[in-house]
Amino acid sequence: MTAEPRSLLTSMFDAAIAAADPDLTIRAHLPRRQRGRTVVVGAGKGVAQLARALENHWDGPLEGVVVTRYGFGVDCRQIKVLEAAHPVPDEAGLDGATRLLEAVRGLGPDDLVIALICGGASALLPCPADGLSLNEEIEVNRALLASGAPISAMNAIRKQISKIKGGRLAAAAHPARVVSLIVSDIPGDNPADVGSGPTVADATTALDALGAVERYRIALPSRIISHIKDARSPAPAPEDPALQDHEHAVIASAGVSLEAAAKKAREMGLEAAILSDSIEGEARESAHVHAAMAREIVMRNRPFKKPIVLLSGGETTVTLRGEGKGGRNTEFLLSLALDIDGLAGIDALCADTDGIDGSEDNAGAFVNGDSVSDMRRAGLDPVALLADNDAWSAFHGINALFVPGPTGTNVNDFRAILVR
Repeated sequence: MTAEPRSLLTSMFDAAIAAADPDLTIRAHLPRRQRGRTVVVGAGKGVAQLARALENHWDGPLEGVVVTRYGFGVDCRQIKVLEAAHPVPDEAGLDGATRLLEAVRGLGPDDLVIALICGGASALLPCPADGLSLNEEIEVNRALLASGAPISAMNAIRKQISKIKGGRLAAAAHPARVVSLIVSDIPGDNPADVGSGPTVADATTALDALGAVERYRIALPSRIISHIKDARSPAPAPEDPALQDHEHAVIASAGVSLEAAAKKAREMGLEAAILSDSIEGEARESAHVHAAMAREIVMRNRPFKKPIVLLSGGETTVTLRGEGKGGRNTEFLLSLALDIDGLAGIDALCADTDGIDGSEDNAGAFVNGDSVSDMRRAGLDPVALLADNDAWSAFHGINALFVPGPTGTNVNDFRAILVR
């Protein structure tokens, strides 16, 4: 192990991204052709790259539309790529959701719908249920993002106030055959939870949504609560006849990407341990556990012997307490930095695999045992910044942000802690 720590960590991140490359994953999961039309629909932060890969490998005509985040679009020849807001929906997203529903209506049993779904689709496809407005769906989304609730709980609620989520897009395509190709950013890889499952139904009910509101103390408007209680337009159940001939496949996931990162580490002369690909919970609390393990290795060479890199994935959450900049990965790292302050031999990179963490242009950041002292020398108070959810400012101030740009995929958080 002779490379500089940031270079080592970046190489592992790059390997994780390469394992989820759309060209590789699409080519291995092409569905069989039908006699009729082939219509492509989809949404997510990496969906434009999936659409382009499908065009490159599909033998025959395609048509359709997909929706991605502003700035994440790429040119496609046959599939229309629209852009909309993420993580807070906007009018462009509503237009995109409407266009997707229109694209699948009127199809017959000889037609094929290929649905490309990846992380970010929930926010990119606002489509409020009858009686609700876009502004109300936006208000719900803001409350969910601030709640600290896990993604499964958020999606249980989103599915109750939508005309496209919870399998409704697939139901609208009946009687066409629907094949969903899914890039999972969900701990556990439940396909119905990716993007709130527009083409994959699950058994989540209004009671589940109300239970999540109560459990996580989510501040939803009374009008939304009433709408969920009334359950006037429930999502199709998994056994709905309109969905019986549909297929889905998870074509990329955090687990596969972490295995690729571990392989890369070993090629560079490092042992690697994958802790989990489905870690959830508060980002700052999860950091405490990771930091404790790293300290134990530094001081006692257990439970793993150094040198080693600890890898993990999943999707942590942030309960908003302040008004600063930053996302869950940078918040995790600022908490980790405080826990390893002054301890030599630890370097870490935590980043969102789509290339964007939170509201800024960074995917994450780098830390080591000197990061906190570097922040203080720069006139920053890391404790106060963490309290204000302003990890971005902390790492920007010491030139430690990680900015790879949009990656074209999204398999959730990537965490690598190197113990030298």
